[in-house]
Amino acid sequence: MKVGAKTRFVLWMIGIGLLAAYPVFAEAEHQAGVAKVCITPEGSIWMSGYAARDKPSDGKLHDLYAKALALKDEEGNCIVLLTTDLIGLSKEISGRVAGRVKEKTGLDRSALMLTSSHTHSGPVLRSNLETMYDLPEEQWDRITAYTQKLEDQLVEVICDAVENLGPAEIYRGCGSAGFAVNRRQYTLGGVVIGVNPIGPVDHDVPVLKVENGQGEIIAIVFGYACHNTTLSVYQINGDYAGFAQAYLEESRPNAAAMFFIGCGADANPNPRREIEHAKAHGRELSAAVEKVLREPMEKVKGSIQCEFRTVDLPLTPAPTREQLEEQAQDQNVYIQRRAQSLLDQFEKQGSLPESYPYVIQAWQIGDDFLWLGLAGEVVVDYALLFKHLYGRGNTWVTGYANDVFAYVPSLRVLREGGYESDTSMIYYGLYGPWRTDVEKVIVSTVQSMIEDMQS
Repeated sequence: MKVGAKTRFVLWMIGIGLLAAYPVFAEAEHQAGVAKVCITPEGSIWMSGYAARDKPSDGKLHDLYAKALALKDEEGNCIVLLTTDLIGLSKEISGRVAGRVKEKTGLDRSALMLTSSHTHSGPVLRSNLETMYDLPEEQWDRITAYTQKLEDQLVEVICDAVENLGPAEIYRGCGSAGFAVNRRQYTLGGVVIGVNPIGPVDHDVPVLKVENGQGEIIAIVFGYACHNTTLSVYQINGDYAGFAQAYLEESRPNAAAMFFIGCGADANPNPRREIEHAKAHGRELSAAVEKVLREPMEKVKGSIQCEFRTVDLPLTPAPTREQLEEQAQDQNVYIQRRAQSLLDQFEKQGSLPESYPYVIQAWQIGDDFLWLGLAGEVVVDYALLFKHLYGRGNTWVTGYANDVFAYVPSLRVLREGGYESDTSMIYYGLYGPWRTDVEKVIVSTVQSMIEDMQS
């Protein structure tokens, strides 16, 4: 059958119209899926982060959320980022969640990066900072019930994100915010928590924009290396990071704004303590993200690769039973609780381990986008080093990932002493300090993982 010139022209126009209507579907090399769930505790609950709190929560400033972003390449490799407005997920919680997700989706452990904002205005969780608190049984029952429900919610939101996968375009960029300040203040008596305006800090604001097949933004992932310690109130909230996410979502009700904390263990927001301070920092951070979104961003291309390793992070020699019994009589109630916890371990195991199983995660998309996930409260030196080694614009470093178990100091911080190097371990229930080769262990492991992905 012959087709006339007029008919051919009409068919050609229809084809052009279809291509214009579905440009991304025809060309997208990645898929993305997003999900979100409210994790605000029901009723009053003890809040985590500050040992000085003497009563449970009283209302909220805003809700807490868990949000998941799944990304999949053309080869079928899938990764999921989970962000939570919480103090930190322990290895026990992360392990159970990851195991259940694998049963439901088949996703390998290396494909899941489970992160926390480290807000100090969220609920206490089981197996995290427990020796900080001496709570009545009724409160521990509430915390146990909340933790169990939370795990169900985290599994569900991750699986929902995977189920929601669809064609997408991904872009990245980097901005800056200046309210983080190094908190390791040098005094004649040693290093104290204060304000150190000349100390190292990371003001970068990495931003990931995800658009669906219609060109609509469905997710904005952003990070900042600073403690979420603006507030110490008794109302549940996500601190500056919670406000920043809310501001970004105000004009984008169909998008999920997802915050991850960088290597901000030795940085505090400045100024702090007032609700208006938290709002102002949230405004500054969200404005930095908005600025990046308005500018040309680099398209994320290429296949996804994952690495996940556990290495032994070395501790100094363990205390003896006699030393622990002596510490159990210390005037400091937190030292007492840690000593009793370690004595209980001693009774069960016959000895104390002289290392900790430290989790390191690495994702690489294409040839030039590297995303590291480091467990624990990681000081800024690590992010600065990895950005120097692998490129500032191409390297993202997430702290507080997969297991928030203690501070992770650099060699510099260990030599200087202070809270981040030693005394913080009291509240985490670990003896310390770490051995001086912890930085070498972490850095060499990251280098090996990157070499394996690039080989």
